[in-house]
Formats: sequence, C-alpha cells, structure tokens
Amino acid sequence: MPYLHVPGVKVKARFSKCKKYRYWLDVRKQEGDRSLQTDLSPSSKSKTACVIMMNPSMANEEIADKSVQFMEKIVLERGLRHFKGVRRLIVVNQFAYIQTNEFKGLPHEIGPRNNAAIKAAFKESDIIILGWGCGNKFKARQDFVLGLLPELKGKRFFQTKKHPSRAAYKGFIKKFKRGMTNE
Repeated sequence: MPYLHVPGVKVKARFSKCKKYRYWLDVRKQEGDRSLQTDLSPSSKSKTACVIMMNPSMANEEIADKSVQFMEKIVLERGLRHFKGVRRLIVVNQFAYIQTNEFKGLPHEIGPRNNAAIKAAFKESDIIILGWGCGNKFKARQDFVLGLLPELKGKRFFQTKKHPSRAAYKGFIKKFKRGMTNE
C-alpha cells in the first residue's frame, strides 16, 4: 500500500550517494496552507519539530511510508497543543540504512554521516520527539541520542508511546521522562 505525504507539504530528502542511507527528510507546510492560519499569528515565529525513529524505510520526496505519514499527521495536521505553530518536521533515524524488514542494527547501518545529521536536526529544531516508543532494542544508539539531549537548551522533548508504524492517535505523544525509555 503506497503512503503519501500529507497535503500541502514540500519534502526534501538527503541520501548518501549510493542511495543506501537516508540521513534526513525535511517536510514543510507550504505558505498558502489555510489550516495554519489558526496556528500562527502574523507576529509569531514558525517552529520546527524533529522526530528520531529507528531506521528509514522507502520514504522520499515523492512518497511517505507509514511511520513518516503518521508523524506528519500528528505534528502538522492534528492541531495538538504541543505542536502549535509547527510548520516543519525533520525526520532522522538512529540508523540511516534503508531497510523495511529484518533490520539488525549493525554498526555499518548507522551510516557515515548519520550522527552529524542527527545533531544538526536537533540543533535546528524547537521540539525533539523520540519516536521509538518503549521498545528500543538498540541501547548504544539510544544512549547516543539521549546523551545529546542535556546540551539542547530551550527545547521541548516528547516521546511516543509506540513506534509510529504501530500507533494510534490517542495518548501517542507523551512528555519525555528519562524513565520512559528502556535505559
């Protein structure tokens, strides 16, 4: 089943030259989108949210995957108070290696430029969402990501209840608390 990006967005993707790694997916609401008029007053600044998930699937500039589409809906369309004023969603992953089934999380699957992409995405964002739920079996990668958070001053942090590919809208987004991860 093909998943499409939500209406009214422009998407840019950053891949490795070999196309085996996706480092970044940038989803922006377009200026003319009427649904944003209640989110932003003329004097307010638009916000950026970043979600970090496990590893990328097939999402690119043309199509989404189930997880990306779900996060676009939660952050850009649902009108949740946590995401008021958000017009941009950056999607990064603990591992940049593109694979949909039987992902192993091997060291080479991190991707040579992935740590830099994660750090840059976090720096550019007002809101950080840990999008792996409570089932992150990649402790070293989780520890890397969690180790970045204390240095990110002035940002808001959230965690998902489940992985976005298995989620339901109700109660999906929670404030991040260290005890919620599988540390």
